[in-house]
Amino acid sequence: MKNLKSLRKRIRRLEARLQKGGKKLAKLKQKLGAAETAAAASTKRKSAAYGGRADKKPAAAVKEPSAPKKVKRKLNLTPERRAQLAETMRARWAAKRAAATSAQSSPSGQ
Repeated sequence: MKNLKSLRKRIRRLEARLQKGGKKLAKLKQKLGAAETAAAASTKRKSAAYGGRADKKPAAAVKEPSAPKKVKRKLNLTPERRAQLAETMRARWAAKRAAATSAQSSPSGQ
């Protein structure tokens, strides 16, 4: 449990300092003890519920490494070719807009 790990870490740091000690250290140790007993009870309950198999992980949890994504290549275009492509795309978009407007006006006109 992450909670147990963090409590142990905090206790270790507090014991190392020893200047604040006293109340806070006792409080953290009490929390750790309560968390450990709760974790033990939880695993015992799960173990009883699953017939003693609470520790095993399902086989489907294993993740296969995926292939790295393909890097998109930057096109090295001359200014003339770039202008030509831009003109072609503008013409295509204009045709698409014209088709959309004509399709919208046709059904409503009937």
